[in-house]
This record gives sequence, C-alpha cells and structure tokens, in this order.
Amino acid sequence: MSNRTLIRGGLVVTAAEETHADVLIEDGRIAALAAHGSAVAGGWTADRTIDATGKYVLPGGVDAHTHMELPFGGTSASDTFETGTRAAAWGGTTTIVDFAVQSKGHTLREGLDAWYTKADGNCAVDYAFHMILSDVNEASLKEMDQLVEEGVTSFKLFMAYPGVFYSDDGQVLRAMQRGTANGGLIMMHAENGIAIDVLVEQALARGETDPRYHGEVRKVLLEAEATHRAIQLARVAGAPLYVVHVSAEEAVDEIAEARGKGLPVFGETCPQYLFLSTENLAEPDFEGAKYVCSTPLRPREHQAALWRGLRTNDLQVVSTDHCPFCFSGQKELGWGDFSKIPNGLPGVENRMDLLHQAVIDGHISRRRWIEIACAAPARMFGLYPKKGTIAPGADADVVVYDPHAEQVLSARTHHMNVDYSAYEGKRITGRVDTVLSRGEVVIDQREFTGRAGHGVFTPRSTCQYLN
Repeated sequence: MSNRTLIRGGLVVTAAEETHADVLIEDGRIAALAAHGSAVAGGWTADRTIDATGKYVLPGGVDAHTHMELPFGGTSASDTFETGTRAAAWGGTTTIVDFAVQSKGHTLREGLDAWYTKADGNCAVDYAFHMILSDVNEASLKEMDQLVEEGVTSFKLFMAYPGVFYSDDGQVLRAMQRGTANGGLIMMHAENGIAIDVLVEQALARGETDPRYHGEVRKVLLEAEATHRAIQLARVAGAPLYVVHVSAEEAVDEIAEARGKGLPVFGETCPQYLFLSTENLAEPDFEGAKYVCSTPLRPREHQAALWRGLRTNDLQVVSTDHCPFCFSGQKELGWGDFSKIPNGLPGVENRMDLLHQAVIDGHISRRRWIEIACAAPARMFGLYPKKGTIAPGADADVVVYDPHAEQVLSARTHHMNVDYSAYEGKRITGRVDTVLSRGEVVIDQREFTGRAGHGVFTPRSTCQYLN
C-alpha cells in the first residue's frame, strides 16, 4: 500500500522559482506539484493532508559542514549523531554532511568505519560523510579512489593545526592531483597554521591569555595568504577547490579573483561570521570562550564583504561548521590559556532561521536563501536533485515554514546538546512549523515525532558544478 501525503495552500520556494502550489508526496518522494485550486490538485487524495496556508513550503536544508562527536583538544563535541540530527530537524535541516577523521598513522578506511559506527542507527535525518585527510601518503592517496566509489566524494585538508591535522604544501598538492584523477573535491581549511603557532606562543609569553587573543593571533592576512596559496596549488594540480568557513574580506577577494579567471574555486561561509564578531570574543569574564572557533570571528566590518560574496555568488554555500562544546567543563579547559579552548560553535539548529532573518533584513532574496542553504550544498556535494529541491522524483524532505512567527533564540529552548546559545536573546522572525524527512513527519507543528535510526547514509556523486 502506498503512503500519500498532501501539502496544500503554501508558497513553494526553491532556488529556481516561487509558486503557489500543492505538493503530493508518495512513498517518500515528491510525486507531483500542481497549482493550488487547479483541477489537478483538486482531484488528489491522500492519507494525510497538511495545511500550509500562509506559509512557505521549502526543500529541507542541507548542512554540508558538521562535526558530531568530534574529538578535539582532549574532549569531544557535545552533540552525538542522535542529538545533533534531532536538533537539525528542529531547525529545518534534513541532511547533514559530517566529517569522518583519518588519524595520523591510520588508514582512511579505519576513520570512515569509525564514523559509520557512530552514526548508523542513530540519526534522525539523512547523513553523508566527507573524509578528513590527516596523513597524506601513497596508501591514503590510493584509498581516496575507493572512497569516491563508495560515495564519499570530498576530502578535507588543513593548512592549520600543525601536529594534528596539518598537511604541508607537498601533501596538499598530491591530494589535489589525486582528486583531479578520481573526481574528488578537495575542501581546504585555509589558515597558515605554522605562522599562527608562532603568534600564539608570543602572545602567551606576553601574558595575553584571554579568549579575544584567539582572534588576534589568527590574523586575517594568514587566512588570505593560505587561501591564495591553496588556489595556486589547485591551479598547478588542475583541481577544483572548496574553501571552508571563509570569514574575512581579504579571503573573499582571493576567491573572487580566482573565479573571475574562470577557475573552479568555491567558497563557504557560516552564520557566525555573518552575525557575530570580535565583540563577542571580547566579552568579559571568559564569556568570549563561547565564541572561539577557527577561522575566528572577525571585526564587524568584514560582514558586508561576506554578504556581498553571497549575493554575487563568489560564495556559494552557508554551512554551520557545527561543533559544539559546553561552556561548563569544556570551553573552560582554556581558562588562563586561550590556545586550550576547544574550537567550535553550536549552530545546526539556527542556520535556516538566521538566513530567513537575512531575507527580512534585505541581505539576500528568498530564492537565494534556498540556494545557499539547500540547492547549492546539494549540488556541490553530489546530492542534487535527490536533495535540495522540491520536484517530482526528489526525496520528500520538505519544510513547512511560518515566515511570520517570532522567536527568541536561547539555550533554554534549543535542542542542541550544549549549555549555551551563540545567539542568546536574538529576536528573529520566521520559524519551522513541520518537517518531513523522506515523507515521514519528524517535526509535527513544533512537536518532535521522529526517531533515531530514521536517517540513512546517503552516498554522493561527485561535485555537480564540474560536470
């Protein structure tokens, strides 16, 4: 017996168009769309009808940068795959792409299998993986080919964190060359970690230990320099490049210049860089530790360049880099030494809402909101049109969104497993009402009805901007 759901009366918003349409869902997929009030739509019957009058009907969000259960700095991210994907659903995100980690001295397969074990049977929404390459050698380069075949088609390298994740320019070049051969997309954490470590050591020697110095030593120019270097190495390798968590105007400029030359260079930014700044890092009584992430928050004047980059498509994607650590007992590990504060912010639940607020504030259009939060990440990482749009044949990952509801973001009401909100007290307009994941209602009029294990691993094709 087929299972049919009908969503009636809403404004369907995709990256391509806005249309007043009813949406018919059958057996977990979008079956058809028809104009509201048309004879076609009027003839549809369903087991369940959802009234979306006065609301938007959106594709489920695709967050292409999360770190659930990530070990870092002697502790681990506080969201499990269960709590993190549940929070994602509450925020209208129905697919995450998390990062499996290769540890130095271990194979890619060992790292990927460890992440399968963490996620399998625990996720409330669908998930996929990128692979962090921490140990680039002949064996791991060969393994990249196997992972691409398996649907893990993107690989993250770090120019930062010497001794942990860092790869030198030779290793970066080799990985890029392999990506050129096998179709894998190289993702780059672009900061000059060798130089940053010198500045960290010097700052601590001067007694500069507060959280705000985290931002001061990780200088804008060291992000821009690494972004430039990554682009040139990608050119040498003939490889596409995706620069993660771009935070500074100078780094946007490097990406824009490369794209102006027609190079396959892509950029991602995150809500924290669009809405927060060094003013948060400088909050007194160690409160600034809540905002320690890398790349770091920048002075407020960088925000205009990031918004401009999103409007001009020099930046294509907004992901969260969701990597939460509780203030109590985790961020506090860096009391008296900012370099020991675990790097990361919570945000998987807030992204869709914050970007809707950006629509209201005039930074981006409604369709651009869906482009940067749903369609572009799906295309970038080989999930489109299964994910990222509302069209016949697509997975029925659908959000009924109330654009008029008002809410105040707060740790008291969010569902992420972390004891603070990076946006505490922020008033925004717009809120998720109902969420379907592959046709199953997981949020029903602000009530969680999903379950751990509903979400499934989703293999990906290669980057669809390169075909």
